[in-house]
Amino acid sequence: MRRKRILIANRGEIAVRIIRACEESGIETVLVVSEADRDSLPARLADKVVCIGSPLPSASYLNIPMIVATAQATGVDAIHPGYGFLAENPALALACENSGIIFIGPRSATMRRIGDKLGARELARQIGIPMNAGSAGLRGFDEVEAKVLELGLPVIFKASAGGGGRGMRIVRERGELKSAFDLASNEARQAFGDGTLFVERYIEYARHVEVQIIGDDFGRVVHLGQRDCSSQRRYQKVIEEAPPVGLSAEMSARISDAALALARSIHYNNAGTVEFLVDKVRDEFYFLEVNTRIQVEHPVSEEITGIDLVREQIRVAFGHPLSIEQSDVCFSGHAIECRITAENARDNFMPTPGRITRFAVPYGSNVRVDTHCYQGYVIGPYYDSLMAKVVATGDDRDTALRNLRAALAAFEISGVSTNIPFLRFLLDQPEFIQADVHIRWVENAAARFLAATA
Repeated sequence: MRRKRILIANRGEIAVRIIRACEESGIETVLVVSEADRDSLPARLADKVVCIGSPLPSASYLNIPMIVATAQATGVDAIHPGYGFLAENPALALACENSGIIFIGPRSATMRRIGDKLGARELARQIGIPMNAGSAGLRGFDEVEAKVLELGLPVIFKASAGGGGRGMRIVRERGELKSAFDLASNEARQAFGDGTLFVERYIEYARHVEVQIIGDDFGRVVHLGQRDCSSQRRYQKVIEEAPPVGLSAEMSARISDAALALARSIHYNNAGTVEFLVDKVRDEFYFLEVNTRIQVEHPVSEEITGIDLVREQIRVAFGHPLSIEQSDVCFSGHAIECRITAENARDNFMPTPGRITRFAVPYGSNVRVDTHCYQGYVIGPYYDSLMAKVVATGDDRDTALRNLRAALAAFEISGVSTNIPFLRFLLDQPEFIQADVHIRWVENAAARFLAATA
């Protein structure tokens, strides 16, 4: 009997992560690459590599017909989309379903239903999950003023069809409403092909807390605890940790129960993340969105549970039940992850493509590094600047934080500028040490960092 074969429709560190999980499971890998990634580490590790187009994402990593045709030509059983690119695009899941190829992720119908933020909000409302005050879809500005008058300022516009900070604008003054609405709508239309917005009451001091879930096709959904992702800049996460610090046991249980209730209501299968905002002033939480894929920050959940999420994804996608019950999930210690990027924090975080002339990663029993980089590798200008994820663990948060500081100090990268100096600065800030952060504190700390290094 031939070995199972999976096509990886992604690049970078997540492609390496999936290849490693496949190797451990005895599964062959086929990697699709753009012309820019022919000499990447994933291309060196995969069993078979197929170049499918130019560095332009639309010609390669976003090209559904080419990816599916390659999957058929190479005789794979399944496609793993990783995160980003097509990972949350129901069109790829549907194309797989129509072609008899397993999609390692939720069903296309599930992705369509909760991939749209307005649809997900309506579902959450129906099952009684707390919701931040806000509107339905706003297609024109004439609907905005009345709703904002009802909510009160400040408010935030959000794109219904996407995320990552695109199509989002905070408004504090009534005179800014029209320009903010137009900018957010245009940005959403360009990024996602849909300019529909909704508006919410803006929470000044919010924590971003998310629940890792995974389900199978036999009606079982479990959660692997919560992550605090409040340390973010321009809505992009910078530092993540698990478990969150400072949540009451009662609120923590309510958040996990809400995530499971939503997932079970739609018979969710495979990995996903249910995200919430915690209002630090009101001491309440609100549903935010569902990410229907593996997350960048999944390692912190793996480190405190000992469960390999990618292997579990593959297992349930191939029709097996989850290998765990909720009662099997035990939490131990603390984990903190930093994202290492090729950016110059002193130059407005501009990307710094170039050739890596030295790349020496930290190591130790309490340090994990997920990366696709190596000495001599060229970071091009075509894709995001993520180079590595450094995860440190400890019996408690203070120990994990000490281990993370030591790991960043030992990480040697030359040839390109990185954000490591900025990360080390953040870890030493009183707010982070005391776990007293909110979703805007990194931007405030960045101003202090620039002043201190001027």
